[in-house]
Amino acid sequence: MATDSNTSVLIIDDEVDMCEMLSHVLNQAGFTTYTAHDGNTGLEVFNKESPSVVILDLRMPGMNGMDVLKQIKHTGSETPVIIVTAYGEIQSAVEAVKHGAFNYFNKPFDNEEVVLTVKKALEERAMRQEIRTLKTQLNFAMPLFEQMGNSAEIAKVNELVACVAPTNFTVVICGETGSGKELIARSIHNRSPRCGQPFVVVDCGSIPETLIESELFGFEKGTFTGADQKKAGRFEIASGGTIFLDEIGNLPKSMQGKLLRVLQERRIRRLGSNKEIDVDVRVVVAGNERLEYLIESGHFRMDLYQRLNEFCVEIPPLRRRKDDIVFLCKRFLDITNKELNKNVRGITKEALEVLLTYIWPGNVRELKNVIRRAVLLATTVIEPKHLLIKIQEQKQQASPASEQIASAANLDANYTASLDLDINNGKDFSLRDMVAKCVEHAERKLITAVLKRTGGNKSQAARILKIDYKTMHNKVKNYGIKIQTTTEIAEKVPDEDS
Repeated sequence: MATDSNTSVLIIDDEVDMCEMLSHVLNQAGFTTYTAHDGNTGLEVFNKESPSVVILDLRMPGMNGMDVLKQIKHTGSETPVIIVTAYGEIQSAVEAVKHGAFNYFNKPFDNEEVVLTVKKALEERAMRQEIRTLKTQLNFAMPLFEQMGNSAEIAKVNELVACVAPTNFTVVICGETGSGKELIARSIHNRSPRCGQPFVVVDCGSIPETLIESELFGFEKGTFTGADQKKAGRFEIASGGTIFLDEIGNLPKSMQGKLLRVLQERRIRRLGSNKEIDVDVRVVVAGNERLEYLIESGHFRMDLYQRLNEFCVEIPPLRRRKDDIVFLCKRFLDITNKELNKNVRGITKEALEVLLTYIWPGNVRELKNVIRRAVLLATTVIEPKHLLIKIQEQKQQASPASEQIASAANLDANYTASLDLDINNGKDFSLRDMVAKCVEHAERKLITAVLKRTGGNKSQAARILKIDYKTMHNKVKNYGIKIQTTTEIAEKVPDEDS
């Protein structure tokens, strides 16, 4: 491949003569070079100059080469690192390759070997970037219905994504675990003008509270024990592109105010620094619990929610879009056949019935895993025995709550008797009045039973009954249902004539 002065190589080696020799060889081949004689200086030059390739000695005083390699890879950089090592240290070089190094060569080195290795590293880097670009273009071109299904529900989601993607709106994605929230976030990014820039994913639920600020905003060298080198945070890395904050509801309260400030000012400050850094980043967030419920329970700030909720996309759970199950089964079947080099032709009618009647608590992610296992186990077609779905266990686990709710929906014997007494005594009320009275009684019993099940949590009860929180709050108030702090719920029984 041709080289030019814009293709740079950083050489990190404590031997000054070695740096000069390598630099001379690479300059002659058309490369620009930078040199550093210790690990810390090398990382500073790396962060400042963003070289195309790094040549790194493993044995150096202070920070050794392996630590430098880990620091470079920890930033998410795709810059290839070539290890240079002395004879007899091959095992260390092999270990470095396991940690992400591109290749290695020995001292004393052959000039042509050095140049050839650098060119191969650049070729592989270019190929990786091309593949990533092609994947981005493929995802951009592929409509959501080709990835998630062709149901009316997904068509509506696709319309919302197409509407908001070209804008800079902050987007809140709601959906249960495994429903495809990250897929929607990537689709928004890939359809936006930022599609050629970074898409950075942050799982707010997996980062310890003590580390979340440094992960999001970065830190300066010496800020805390172990901070041997400054590090860019996820917001800084995502600048120009999109940052996807998954499970935003798990963000600690202490961080919510800082995130609000960043969203308002579009500036971040690394830990240990007084300097503010401008960031141009689009924010997409997601959670498997609606933020409105977290606000009501005191776990999420109202002002942050209002700043985030410029646009909302809700993904229906798989159990509410059965039309997509058959499509997704075929898609996962085809993908797994290619992966395993198998030829499983399809799914039997009986197996498909099992798939269609299952409630899919893990949504599309669970369906994908079930089909992958089934293809692995099957020979020609997928049968019920290949699905490994614990239908019976699911029914047993669900039955107590189902029976509780179902029994609450039935009128109890005493109430039915009171209606009979009213009729026999010739009380003057219409069929409409009687039905309304029965409905109120059934609603009161049902809401009380569900609140008992949730320990008095109105937000959770509203989700179970599929009503909004305001409706739940009003019904609890109107029916006089008392919720005590001990989670014992007492129903206020009305007078017979009420």
